[in-house]
Amino acid sequence: MSVVITQSAVPQRAWRDEIVAMLTLSWPIILTNVAQVAMTATDVMMLGWLGSHALAAGALGTNLYYVPMIFGLGLMTATTPMMARELGRNRFTVREIRRTVRQGLWIGVTISIPIWILLWNATPILLAMGQDADLAQEAGTYVRALQWAMLPFYFYIVLRSFMAALERPGWALVIAFLAVGFNALANYALIFGHFGFPKMGIVGSGVATALSSVLMFSGLVAVISLDRRFRRYRLFGRFWRADWPRYGQLMRLGLPIAAILSFEVTIFNAAAFLMGIIGPNSLAAHAIAIQIASISFMVPLGFGQAATVRVGRAYGAQDSAGIKRAGWVAFTAGTGFMALTALLMVLAPLQLIRVFIDIHNPANADVIGLAISFLALAALFQIFDGAQAVASGMLRGLHDTTVPMIYAAIAYWGIGLPLSVAFAFWLDMKGVGIWLGLLSGLAAASLLLLSRWLRREKLGIEIIR
Repeated sequence: MSVVITQSAVPQRAWRDEIVAMLTLSWPIILTNVAQVAMTATDVMMLGWLGSHALAAGALGTNLYYVPMIFGLGLMTATTPMMARELGRNRFTVREIRRTVRQGLWIGVTISIPIWILLWNATPILLAMGQDADLAQEAGTYVRALQWAMLPFYFYIVLRSFMAALERPGWALVIAFLAVGFNALANYALIFGHFGFPKMGIVGSGVATALSSVLMFSGLVAVISLDRRFRRYRLFGRFWRADWPRYGQLMRLGLPIAAILSFEVTIFNAAAFLMGIIGPNSLAAHAIAIQIASISFMVPLGFGQAATVRVGRAYGAQDSAGIKRAGWVAFTAGTGFMALTALLMVLAPLQLIRVFIDIHNPANADVIGLAISFLALAALFQIFDGAQAVASGMLRGLHDTTVPMIYAAIAYWGIGLPLSVAFAFWLDMKGVGIWLGLLSGLAAASLLLLSRWLRREKLGIEIIR
């Protein structure tokens, strides 16, 4: 009898251990994501203090900067599942981890050079897009300072992935929060000329962001060089030694990830553009609703990143039961959190909206009304967005990125965007129609990705071949 009880308790204990491991890994990653969002929010706030023209130019420049930057970020993200799988195969491996980190850094240099050339010409690009000449000129000068943040940020992402794959993400969190404070001080000093620094205006914000990225990368380098648990990997030894096989493996894994992120980011950029066509009130309400959704999205994003590590390690160990546990624990936690935030959006929309706008000012009545209607749709949007973020991370842990890339293209650009245009303009549903289109695209993405995971899960141990 005692043997039967012990055997029946094993699966329960395994699930309980996975929940603990997932939460332990996830919360520092989630807070690190929040810290990075806080840096962006600080930039926006400081530029708002400078004036509406500077804020508009900053938003214009930032939107242009993020499109190629996100593509490169997808390439850097490939280092996580690669290292997780190697650690699953052999948790004491050093050489394979070092190979992946070095070539991840090489890819960061490779992709940054063409992006720098592109962004150096931000002003003529914006003018060709029909933007206001004065705004385009100011945005161009801002981007020329901001673009130097890219390479150290990519390097930071690779080193952060290294720490996450080892399931030791705490130092990345500490460095990120230090960078938030530094970024705020640097913006304050360089934009407005405080503490003896020159008054650089909008360019100062770009310089501050670049310096903050250097600080994050340098901070992780210092930790890796001093902490004996990291130091033994000798990540920076023989940095210039080529390793083309690993470089190619990372590119093959990373290019679909980069495409997935690009498809998702660009549809939201397109949605903002469509809102601008409808009118300024719709655009303002959309900005409020999407900002609220973006903040809560950091949680399932973190669970998705943790799922990549936990699933990847089980994948490398050829543990089909471990793959299943890691995936479903992350999925349940991510979508469960988003269900709670969805309930908050439905029950208390004004409490959320008042953070961004004066709800007692009659002049804001139209924006507030639109924001409430958008948040009602965002409640469902939240659940599907969280589901696709975690499911994508689960599949990434299995090195399954090509089919999810195709799914993303179909869901976002084949379903979401056309329906946004049709609902908003053909059916005259305006801003609500755009949100219905976004909701449809995210629902399609989450269902397609989840069906992909279920098919892979049914294969059992064949999933590792």
